[in-house]
Amino acid sequence: MNKINLAVFASTRGTDLQAIIDAKNEGNLEHVNIRLVLSNKADCYALERAGNAGIKTVFVDPKGKNRLEFDAECLRICQENEINLIYLIGYMRIISGVLISAYQGKILNIHPSLLPKYPGMDLDVHAEVIRNGETESGCTLHFVTEDLDAGPIFLQEKVELSKDETPETLKEKVQELEKKLVVKGLVLLSENKQLN
Repeated sequence: MNKINLAVFASTRGTDLQAIIDAKNEGNLEHVNIRLVLSNKADCYALERAGNAGIKTVFVDPKGKNRLEFDAECLRICQENEINLIYLIGYMRIISGVLISAYQGKILNIHPSLLPKYPGMDLDVHAEVIRNGETESGCTLHFVTEDLDAGPIFLQEKVELSKDETPETLKEKVQELEKKLVVKGLVLLSENKQLN
C-alpha cells in the first residue's frame, strides 16, 4: 500500500471533500492522510468543512499575485507539508506549469462532464448537456496537464438523463457520482506503487 499525503484545493462548498472526510472517518481510506485544504477564497465553505474535521486549512490570497507567483506559493506550502498528491475539487483557478511540473502525474481534477465533452469551467455544463439533447452525462477524474481539462482520464462514471431533467437535478445526480469517484480514485492510488 502507498501512503498518500493529500492536499485538496477548493474554491466552493467542498461537497466532494466531505465525501473524502466521511470515507476517512469510516476507515475506508486508512492509507490517505488529508494534510491540508487550500483555497483562493477566504470564505470558501470547503475550508470550514476541513476546519470542522480538524484538517489544516490554508488561504492563499490571490490579490497582488500573478498566476505564477500564486502557484509558487501553493507549491511551497505543498512541499513544506510533504504532499505527494493534489486533488482539485471545485477549484476555480487554472493552475500553471509551476505546480504541474513539480507534481507531474500527481494532480487530479474532478470535472462534472464526460470529458472530452464539455471541458472548461465558465460554462454551465449541465444546462449545456440538456440543451444539446444528450442522453447521458457524468463526471471525470483526470490528471491535470497544462491543457485545460485535456489530461489523461483516470476514472469516469456515467448517469442517464431523464426526460424531464433540469440543470439542478442533473447537477445533483452528477455530484453523487463525483463523491464516489473521488473516494474510489484515492483507494486505487493508494494501491499504486508509483505515486512516491
